Amino acid sequence: MAEHVVPHFHNDPGVPVIEIGAKEFMCVGATPPYDHPHVFLDMGEDSEIICPYCSTLYRFDPALDPHTARPAECALQVTAAA
Repeated sequence: MAEHVVPHFHNDPGVPVIEIGAKEFMCVGATPPYDHPHVFLDMGEDSEIICPYCSTLYRFDPALDPHTARPAECALQVTAAA
C-alpha cells in the first residue's frame, strides 16, 4: 500500500494550535472512528489556516518536515495493511 503523499493531521489532544511543516494537507479532526470528513486544506501564501470542521488552527513552520507536527502526536501515522 502506498503511503500518503499528502500529510494528514488530527487533533486528538484538543490543542488550539498545531504547527506543521506542510502548507497543503488533510485534517481528519480526531482519529477514526471519531474523525470528521477528511478535508484538504491549502494555506496558499498564508502561514496559517483554520479547519472549517473542527476549528483547529494550523500554523506553518518551515523548520518541520512536511509529515511532522508540533505536538508530534498530531501527525496521523498510517500503517499499511498486510
